[in-house]
Amino acid sequence: MLFISWQVLAQKAEVFSNADGAIRGYDAVAYFTESKPVKGKTEFSYEWNKATWYFSNAENLNTFKAAPEKYAPQFGGYCAYGLSEGHKAPTQPDAWTIVDNKLYLNYNTKVKERWNENKEERIRKANDKWVELKDQE
Repeated sequence: MLFISWQVLAQKAEVFSNADGAIRGYDAVAYFTESKPVKGKTEFSYEWNKATWYFSNAENLNTFKAAPEKYAPQFGGYCAYGLSEGHKAPTQPDAWTIVDNKLYLNYNTKVKERWNENKEERIRKANDKWVELKDQE
């Protein structure tokens, strides 16, 4: 029951975060530098946008601190496909894509496959809906 309550609270925030932090504790910068999800470490953490972000090393932490908007996932880390459909949904770190130097996350790899079929249109729709949904449940 506590888990369900946490999910509801997490989805009210502008950044999707759970007990492990933003992006479930994965390093946002590593998606760009290593082209894969890399688990962050507690000793390399940073509070930004009402969420705790973890990084795999000090260099990535400092890179994020210098330009968090460049590395943080779009739509606060909520599912890009879900946003394009008009709702917030949690995401998994292994369901990701970089488009035009922006990180997008999806609910899971199956949803990512559907999102990839027409991601440019999905991004446009999600951008439109994000304005009204980012502060809602």
